Amino acid sequence: MLAILLNSCNNKSEVETAVAEIPVSMKVIRFDQEFFETKPADLQKLKAKFPFFFPEGTPDEYWNKKIQNLQWRELFQEVEKRYKDFSPEKDEIETLFKHIKYYFPQIITPKIYTVIAEMDQNSKAIYANNKLLIALELYLGKNHKFYSEFPAYLRQNFEQRQLMPDIVSSFASGILPVTTDKELIVQMVNSGKELYLKDILLPDYTDADKIGYTEDQIKWSQENEGFIWRKFIEDKLLFSSDSKLGNRFINLAPFSKFYLEIDNDSPGRIGQWMGWQIVRSFMENNPEIKVQQLLKMDAKEVFEKSKYKPKK
Repeated sequence: MLAILLNSCNNKSEVETAVAEIPVSMKVIRFDQEFFETKPADLQKLKAKFPFFFPEGTPDEYWNKKIQNLQWRELFQEVEKRYKDFSPEKDEIETLFKHIKYYFPQIITPKIYTVIAEMDQNSKAIYANNKLLIALELYLGKNHKFYSEFPAYLRQNFEQRQLMPDIVSSFASGILPVTTDKELIVQMVNSGKELYLKDILLPDYTDADKIGYTEDQIKWSQENEGFIWRKFIEDKLLFSSDSKLGNRFINLAPFSKFYLEIDNDSPGRIGQWMGWQIVRSFMENNPEIKVQQLLKMDAKEVFEKSKYKPKK
């Protein structure tokens, strides 16, 4: 066991050394600042400079009202208090893309655009080929006054520490194969693949940060891993295509739904966490498999070859 641990540490050290030597320099465009510092008379210049931020058919009156709206301007000021200097985040994003280019050298290094969008928690960070859009209004801290109407399970991830995991999630959505298979085990393993990407791309992040859990939620998942697995097997859920299973165990939710007393103590998305453990087990037991191969592999094959056994 000591030899395996030392070998793993040596491999990680070699990877991090190689990653550090990859040249990545990224440009940050502060569209949020340019937008809210634009005078109505200069709106056309802004639109000409950033046409992709101004959909056709939206009247100029809409944009002028937004620029001058007191609530939007207050939100902009709150963002400025936290992110006027974006250089620490830029450095961290560059380190992330060094890791991405180590494993996926064909990936284009994007320009970073910071924006203040529409408080859409499903679009916090969007990676799209040569652009990385970051909605800064959703990284002000879970207790910020502007988040009072969001439920706690969403607010807990409106933290700066969630920025890198959110970027990886968006990146993963563009490289993971699309499947129409709705079986729970397929949804679990595909979620596990995304989380495994966070393992290798964000090696200094905790498991709680990667999945967006609290430390208590991670502890609960670890302590109940055996029970969860038994429940999935006893209720014959793994190979079920019941449309309700996604909302019960995979999708964002305040808790997972076993329909038992433990539900209120459980974190949502426990199926994602279990899928993560399956993928980790697969990669540990199949060291010859590269991450690019893993992403393309059939989810059921990954499960069958994982030799996964829950910790007691």
